[in-house]
Amino acid sequence: MNMPRRIGLTGSIGAGKSTVADLLRARGLTVLDADEQARLVTQGPDTLALIGARFPGVVVNGTLDRPALSARVFGNAEELAALNSIVHPRVRSRMAELEAQAAARGAEVVVQDVPLLFEGGLDALMDAVIVVDAPLAVRVQRVVQRSGFSEAEVLARDARQLSAEQKRARATVVLENGGDLAHLEAQVDAALRRLGLTGAPAPTGAASGTPE
Repeated sequence: MNMPRRIGLTGSIGAGKSTVADLLRARGLTVLDADEQARLVTQGPDTLALIGARFPGVVVNGTLDRPALSARVFGNAEELAALNSIVHPRVRSRMAELEAQAAARGAEVVVQDVPLLFEGGLDALMDAVIVVDAPLAVRVQRVVQRSGFSEAEVLARDARQLSAEQKRARATVVLENGGDLAHLEAQVDAALRRLGLTGAPAPTGAASGTPE
């Protein structure tokens, strides 16, 4: 069985990576969401037990208190590394399983949607990388509106990721998501052509609204 061509998808906070993932799905591509797998992994009893042992008080009645855990690790490199050592190997294993399942179904391309793709060194495993970007002010406004975080909180989170400039420099393709959805869709289609990924035609009304 031939493994599919692997495309990484990433971007800074608020850039609109999830919107691009939806547009790629609408064009017939298999997109694997690392954040979704992380949420599923951290619902498993074995993983919860490890997290609860390392971070007492963040697992309550068998459920992960995500805000409490986030508060414990944010800004603390040692604590974050400890959490990542528990979660990341399990997420990567799950992503590999899903990729193998896609290959068994005949998928020739799999997109891996990974927020910290570069930070985790996973770009080395990709055949190409798509980076979604937007001006910082636009990104901050989007996150404030959807999450309730303050501007300072968003900027702090952004500062702890690889800079947008560094991501752009390491990308195969950069999508500029500072405009409307039609502009973004046109760039997605151009990127697919550039990467030799024809995909399936997007259904009418596959995506609507403002890219976030």
